[in-house]
Amino acid sequence: MNAVATKRNGLDTLPKLLADNAKHFPSETALREKTFGIWVSQSWGEYNTNVRRIALGLTKLGIKKGDVVGLIGDNRPDWVAGEIAAHACGAYTLGLYRDLMEKELAYLVNYAGARFIFAEDEEQVDKFLNLAGECPSIEKIIYEDPRGMRKYDDPRLLPLEELRELGDQLHAEASGRYDEMVAQTNGDDVAILCATSGTTSNPKLAMLSARSVIDHCHDYLSVDPKSHMDEYVSTLPMPWIMEQIYAVGMSLISRMKVNFVESSETSMSDLREIGPTFVLFAPRVWEDIVATVRARMMDSSWVNRVLYDYFSKRGISKFEAGKNSTLAKIGLFNALKDRLGLSRVTSAATGGAALGPDTFKFFLAMGVPLRQLYGQTELLGAYTIHRQGDVDFDTVGVPFTDDIKVEIKDPDAEGIGEIVTRHNNMFLGYYKNEEASKKDMVDGWMQTGDAGYFNGNGHLVVIDRIVDLAEMNSGLRFSPQFIENKLKFCPYIGEAVILGAGRDHLAAIVCIRYSILAKWAEKRRISFTTYTDLSSRPEVYELIENEINEINKTLPEAQQIKKFVLLYKELDADDGELTRTRKVRRSVVAEKYADIIDTIYSDKGYVDIDTMITFQDGSQQRIQTKIAVRDLPGQDVPVLPVAAE
Repeated sequence: MNAVATKRNGLDTLPKLLADNAKHFPSETALREKTFGIWVSQSWGEYNTNVRRIALGLTKLGIKKGDVVGLIGDNRPDWVAGEIAAHACGAYTLGLYRDLMEKELAYLVNYAGARFIFAEDEEQVDKFLNLAGECPSIEKIIYEDPRGMRKYDDPRLLPLEELRELGDQLHAEASGRYDEMVAQTNGDDVAILCATSGTTSNPKLAMLSARSVIDHCHDYLSVDPKSHMDEYVSTLPMPWIMEQIYAVGMSLISRMKVNFVESSETSMSDLREIGPTFVLFAPRVWEDIVATVRARMMDSSWVNRVLYDYFSKRGISKFEAGKNSTLAKIGLFNALKDRLGLSRVTSAATGGAALGPDTFKFFLAMGVPLRQLYGQTELLGAYTIHRQGDVDFDTVGVPFTDDIKVEIKDPDAEGIGEIVTRHNNMFLGYYKNEEASKKDMVDGWMQTGDAGYFNGNGHLVVIDRIVDLAEMNSGLRFSPQFIENKLKFCPYIGEAVILGAGRDHLAAIVCIRYSILAKWAEKRRISFTTYTDLSSRPEVYELIENEINEINKTLPEAQQIKKFVLLYKELDADDGELTRTRKVRRSVVAEKYADIIDTIYSDKGYVDIDTMITFQDGSQQRIQTKIAVRDLPGQDVPVLPVAAE
């Protein structure tokens, strides 16, 4: 069924699609959730009934068209049901990342003016209770998990089950009320307020219509088809636009089964149990998988390590030559795919940020059909993809359809310029921010802020954010992201920030991958107590230095890293250093660690650190340490003269 057929059949909103599935496939499995170690299935009929009960319950509470409903918590069937129920009432939904700090939460809730909040459990409810005087628009906080809630006495609190019972009362009074509400929903109305990543400022709220979501999903499905036979595991944050596309839009259109893991800690084992046919992971997850595999091999016997190195190198070298290595598949890759739960995958994707080419090669050589996506929240997420048999890991592929127009604005002599895009399913503007809407939308074209070009095969190549492209004193332009992705392929490096704008050479701030380096250190009887302690150990510096030296060999001489430091803490979204989609906020890092950066580019060999770290629960810890600035051997580092005293 294409987008035109969808509109002709009147299925232009999410509640209409769900009701249609419940009518024609009432007993077919729609959702699964793992609870207490058991997978519990929910049919389309049960799914629709749950949505009806919640929607009528909200109606009893007095919800009106245009009200905003916020949702926060782990990915759960009731999260999706609450969203579709709100749409059935004509309300807008606002997904809130579960790890938002109270200050961030207050900003978004007040910006949207949310009246109703769906909160998963006590942890999330506490945030809103602590913001009692700061979020006056909130009238009801509806919670799913009653554990720990008896001690609260707040008139705004309402258990989800009681809301359902209110809905049952209204259904008993007027059995056709919900059907009438669904019929009255309009696909061209605003349905979703989706927060942008907020890389350079506070997030904006993109207004998305249901018709746009549904039609764009059809465009996506035209190049990557799904059916009721497909299995998807929902692990991406539900507020992210791509999870909205998969777990809501595509699921309702194709009837692809959506599976919800028990917890983030069990996600990989739960994924293996399901054996999904389609997966989308953020680049960081793909990188973590590779790093974990390599780390486990370090703990293995020397025989296994030798075999792993041989088969992996053989498989990757054959792939680079355009061939498949049957020996590598039999000796390593088939068993590894099974262990990772990827054996049944027929379509795999990554998006949200660039994925390093080394990581890409690893999975493609393994036989995982990984493809890169590219898009923005305002453009309904991804709109380019690699076509089957035409995967180029240096690019993000081509647009889904001919109706999606992508151009390079003001290209330079090398064809590099700003990527601008337009298509039929774009956002309706930013909520309560007309000025930003006019700035980012020029003559119907979305100004993405990304630099890129088209290669000889017509594939789009994304270099970096325009504001992040940097120029050294020599006039050489470079992409920090490209080099950072190479560093993150190393199993010991969790995050990296490349420096060098307005400088004579490149340097790096590196965050170690603590979970893996801790095992490495224990195996070598290196004593340590905390992340800060481990990151300062000379043995760790030597290890990271060797890894960077190997990476430098793959870079042009002018773009090689000359110095580095190991940061005393991980970069954290709670500290504003990363967005909630795990992208580095470079301006924040540059300001927050200005002293460290200045020292790196001096002749001083260490940085004195005396700072306070604030944890999510509000507690603080003082950190006093010294960070070594390590010069890489063989690198000609300009030494600044020491000022005379």
